[in-house]
Amino acid sequence: MSLLDDLADVGRAPGGGYARHGFDRAEAEMRDWFREQAGRRGLDVETDRNGNLWAWWGTPGPDALVTGSHLDSVPGGGAFDGPLGVISALEAVSRMDRPARPFAVIVFTEEEGGRFGVPCLGSRLLTGALAPDRARALRDADGVTLAEAAASAGVDPVHIGRDEEALSRIGTFVELHVEQGRGLDVPVGVGSTVIEHGRWRFSFMGEGNHAGTTVLGDRHDPMLPAAETVLATRRIASTVDARATVGRLVPHPGGTNVIPSTVDLWLDARGHSRDVVAELTGVAERAAAAEGCTLTVTEESYSGTVTFDPTLRDRLTDLLGAPELPTGAGHDAAVLAAHAPTAMLYVRNPTGISHAPEEFAEDTDIEAGVVALTRVLESLSR
Repeated sequence: MSLLDDLADVGRAPGGGYARHGFDRAEAEMRDWFREQAGRRGLDVETDRNGNLWAWWGTPGPDALVTGSHLDSVPGGGAFDGPLGVISALEAVSRMDRPARPFAVIVFTEEEGGRFGVPCLGSRLLTGALAPDRARALRDADGVTLAEAAASAGVDPVHIGRDEEALSRIGTFVELHVEQGRGLDVPVGVGSTVIEHGRWRFSFMGEGNHAGTTVLGDRHDPMLPAAETVLATRRIASTVDARATVGRLVPHPGGTNVIPSTVDLWLDARGHSRDVVAELTGVAERAAAAEGCTLTVTEESYSGTVTFDPTLRDRLTDLLGAPELPTGAGHDAAVLAAHAPTAMLYVRNPTGISHAPEEFAEDTDIEAGVVALTRVLESLSR
């Protein structure tokens, strides 16, 4: 808990919660803290070509046992999402004997996608799931490209992309994370699956004009089809048992007395997500045409359903006597699952709230999570 307390004031958001995003000042402070804590435990920290941090216990090598998570947050996120996995990994190191196989604690860059819009950015680049040219061109809300942000943080954007050397070192990956729903009635669970999910940008283009002098019949207001799309999202998702959310909507130029010329909204859809997008696109196109506007839909990220390595999963459930837990939340472990055996441990969240300041875990459950992670790592390290 003292390690969580170390980070309590880093990146606090004005409206509550935290704002810690890839290559920004708050994340840099978090990363400096990680380097210092890893050094206290005798770990040697290196940064890979994509900005991910690796803290090695002894000599780096192939077939390594790797654990860790991320330190960034969504806008207004909670204190546990990401940092709990990193802190638990550091605490497990303090309790373990030196492993017989290569061992590392990793911190992935920009897992949440809170700055550049693509989740699991560090692991997607590492594995080649995200093309380097596309990544370099990503822009944040202020127009700063990922290439510019990475360079300012000391990561050469020329070299980002699939890293065969780093990827080949991962023999097994285990990630601990706070539960992001309310599916556990015991302190710790073992991950079974991550449902498919994606993010799409709906861009409505109309005609900017004066809010006071333009009569309603002369308007081509993109806000109207955008609003119809937002309302249709839940209706369509409910018919196919999906989870769909519009969490961000940006009008341009954004003046109170200005009819916007464009409106962008971002859809997060999970479970039957492409069915949702196909039907929603039809609704949005018809609404745009009725208002004399046009529409462009762009897929920004997509991940299919991931089933964690069954042999590793069963080993963990037997070792811990813990239940299996599916999730609708994406994780770096899910990205790595196509390249190495991966597993996840979840620590109970009694509020069931995540991606918000009310996210929580009891001290006793956090301790149970550390004990469970330590047991797992000791078992896998032999």
